[in-house]
Amino acid sequence: MTDVFAASRMNDPEIRARLYPLLLGGVYIDELPTGTTRADVVHVTDSFMHGYEVKGDGDTLARVENQLRCYAEVYDFVTFVVTEKHLAKLLPRLPEWVGVLVAEGEGLGLRPHRAARYNATVQAAPLAALLWVEEIKQFLLARGLAGASTLRQREVAHYLRTSSTVPLSSLAGYVRERLLARLPERLAQREERRAERQRLAAIRARRKKPRR
Repeated sequence: MTDVFAASRMNDPEIRARLYPLLLGGVYIDELPTGTTRADVVHVTDSFMHGYEVKGDGDTLARVENQLRCYAEVYDFVTFVVTEKHLAKLLPRLPEWVGVLVAEGEGLGLRPHRAARYNATVQAAPLAALLWVEEIKQFLLARGLAGASTLRQREVAHYLRTSSTVPLSSLAGYVRERLLARLPERLAQREERRAERQRLAAIRARRKKPRR
């Protein structure tokens, strides 16, 4: 019985494989540093960013509050993708605007439990932190901030937290533009990771072959 249960457990890679085909348009980014955590998958398009947190059967909910706080500061939409195991305990911990997808059994897909609503709590400094500091300096220079090129990272963050001269919509559009522009590099990295997985799988397969 234990072996049967273990075989039916849903893990992170299996859930992501079901999620990727649903992300239409734009690009998706795995493990994007977001505040003090990493977003499992971020779907970036010309008009929005949608952060996804994946919770497989082997995961815990210990970091949900911190993950939610970090995602709420930067993403237009947030969705948790979980197995049935986590659903009942997770729902009371999520605000109503956070979406929920449920990974069903083997051979099935992701069941919508509730759709994500627009997040109105995005903040400029955490949003800008998705990019390299030099990219944000270029953004500020283009908007006429003299001396932006000499600012340190913490000074850039302080300026964005306290200034009322940088429209959030303009900054958000710039962040999306820069993340989308990195697509060729991300595709090359994915291909490298795929090739490495195949290489390691071939090594493991050779090791498992019985000796004559």
